[in-house]
Amino acid sequence: MSTLASLTEEDLQLVHALQIGPRLPWSTLGEVLGVHPTSLAERWRRLEDSGLAWITAHPVGQPDQMALSFHDVQCAPGLRREVAEAIMAIPDVFTIEECHRERDLMLTVIAPDPTELTGSVYPQLDRVPGLTRYESAFCTRLHRTGRDWHLDALSPDQRTALRAAAGPRQETARYVAPPPSFGPIVRALGQNARVTAAQIAEETGLHPATARRRLQKVLDSRMLAFRCDVSHHAAGYPVICQWFARLPAADHDAAAAALAPLGALRLCASTTGRTNFTFMMWLRSAADIMTVEQAASRQLPTLEIRESVIIASIAKRMGWHLHPDGARTGQYTAPGASWG
Repeated sequence: MSTLASLTEEDLQLVHALQIGPRLPWSTLGEVLGVHPTSLAERWRRLEDSGLAWITAHPVGQPDQMALSFHDVQCAPGLRREVAEAIMAIPDVFTIEECHRERDLMLTVIAPDPTELTGSVYPQLDRVPGLTRYESAFCTRLHRTGRDWHLDALSPDQRTALRAAAGPRQETARYVAPPPSFGPIVRALGQNARVTAAQIAEETGLHPATARRRLQKVLDSRMLAFRCDVSHHAAGYPVICQWFARLPAADHDAAAAALAPLGALRLCASTTGRTNFTFMMWLRSAADIMTVEQAASRQLPTLEIRESVIIASIAKRMGWHLHPDGARTGQYTAPGASWG
């Protein structure tokens, strides 16, 4: 995949529409965008085949429902790539980011509960050759994720129409873990969040009625976050920066709301550890780092930024293995047996 690959205006509009409604029918999308549904579906197929955009589903990671944790990893000199490749095979390590500060890699781990983290994920990390040290922080509140940020490619009327068609996200709905037999549905949605019950039945051998019932059960459980992802380079954001800060606990929610308009906010979370607040943005250039920090300082006087880290590349994002430019490789590590 060329690092010069980019998205056209029509591509950006389609991606934005799918960010709002990842499972909306092509007929609905076509009506709002003014494009024939068949043409939209073909355009989307080309984007998927190129690796520039894709739709996936992953465990939501809300701390009141499951265990979300972040891990700084140090590697033996010259072995960062080998360590990253070994960790990519660990199912519950959903995201791997490469950086060049006090840490070599940053991991995002989502597990059904802390017991799974200590009983399964840590032992797997301990066996990775070249991994010399890791330090963990637990998420105590997840304010923003990648699915909350959208491109600015559609008109206000188009956004309103798509949101109405997609329906409310029902963030406050109570999470109910589906039975273990629903694991194949979870993994199928991870590879293609638009998969139909008929396709699941064909791929798994389930009776169509059973596949339809189980798919709806997983959708209703609110255990999965659905998102349309995109190559950051192709979308025009070649720089990724993550900040680690201290902030009074009472200010966290307000800080997350204040940061959202400052840029492409892809992560904002309250955590345990030496810092208690972290946020990550996609940026147009390195100069935007100072711009964000200045704006954050003006709006959030209690925010004490302790460190900023440039993410050199993302080896794995929510299960999908990526090229250095952020395009999808086509290789996917599905959620493990702990998810059913």
